[in-house]
Amino acid sequence: MIGLKNNSGALVVECVNILKNKVNNGWGSVGDEIVVVVQRARPISAATQASVNAVKVRRGDVRRAVIVRTRKQVRRPDGSYIRFDDNAAVLLNNKKEMLGTRIGGIVSADLRLKGWGKIVSLAPRVV
Repeated sequence: MIGLKNNSGALVVECVNILKNKVNNGWGSVGDEIVVVVQRARPISAATQASVNAVKVRRGDVRRAVIVRTRKQVRRPDGSYIRFDDNAAVLLNNKKEMLGTRIGGIVSADLRLKGWGKIVSLAPRVV
């Protein structure tokens, strides 16, 4: 289970596939694109459906996401290791753009090296 750190409406997702070269035996790392299923989402009321900030996903939706934090330690080019307290991802749309407009929580600086600079720029803190 992976926690979501944006305002797309999903709270918890489950990874079902990793979209990258299978050199790591199916393990996903920071910056990898994955396919997820929404397990828990925010409830939708009639008033919020008409508003601009309408919930964009529902329970059971299959979406793509990018991993922004992992509990498994990641080795950086300088030889140091970094690891976080939880796993987190950010949902993407079909054009590989962020589904939400905000990001809550810390993200890894390795995202910038893998081409996800927009996520890094919107994050409140980068480690």
